[in-house]
Amino acid sequence: MIESPGTTARDESQVLVIRPQGWWPRLEFGELWAFRDLLLSLTIRDIKLRYRQTLLGIGWVVLQPLMAAAVLGFVFGRVANLPAQGVPHFAMALVGVLSWTAFSGSLTRSSPAVVQNVSLVSRVFFPRVLLPLSAALASVVDVLIGMVLAAVIVWRSGVNLGAAALSAPLWVLATMLLGLGVGLAAAALMVRFRDVQHMLPFLVQLTLLASPVAYPVAAIPPRYRFVFQLNPLVGLIEGLRWSLLGLPPASWFGILYAVAVTLLVFAAGMLFFRALERGFADAI
Repeated sequence: MIESPGTTARDESQVLVIRPQGWWPRLEFGELWAFRDLLLSLTIRDIKLRYRQTLLGIGWVVLQPLMAAAVLGFVFGRVANLPAQGVPHFAMALVGVLSWTAFSGSLTRSSPAVVQNVSLVSRVFFPRVLLPLSAALASVVDVLIGMVLAAVIVWRSGVNLGAAALSAPLWVLATMLLGLGVGLAAAALMVRFRDVQHMLPFLVQLTLLASPVAYPVAAIPPRYRFVFQLNPLVGLIEGLRWSLLGLPPASWFGILYAVAVTLLVFAAGMLFFRALERGFADAI
């Protein structure tokens, strides 16, 4: 390039190079970092839109887990009379609901993020993965408030919060990553197959029934426990209960298995999304 007098060379850091995607998709974390301002803007937008024109606003973040924990604690504690390993049923159910909310919120909000932003996808270039990521990040506010609420109620219930409570954010983060990994795959499929948006709520409810949200794994008969723990949510919920309630997990191997599956699901969801991302504008 020949520069005319009085001109300066263009800063190469401002040049965006778009390379063709090979047979194996790349995660391109550097590209995500370059669009971090857009990610922040989309996250703030999602938070504002969620509670717009609501009477209680952010108060729903407190009421929903409290009501769910009260119902589940009554049904499984008083009616079914399942053991709670020495802690109040309400506290056990509340911690389980918090973990479940982190998973389901991340999944249900990230999965429709692409089809809900048709105008952006079809007109503007940006990493499409920012849409499900911003939707999942918007649910962090709910999770943080829920964690504070759970910690206060657990403390008021007479349970001593030890050093293990410091690991609670890590268990919640792992649960959100599991939901985001599934949500990324669902978001990519939903662009071409809208059946996913009808099937996903049903599958989410089935996962709720297959997870120990309101009861400990110890209540499961031993002959079924191994199959039950194939659900990675089981280990993540047990890990959060160990950190906040001090309950020993049924199996540390089950917890390590849950963490490994979570990382694999998240990585697979990212790769699957990136593999289909280039065709979103044409298919949507």
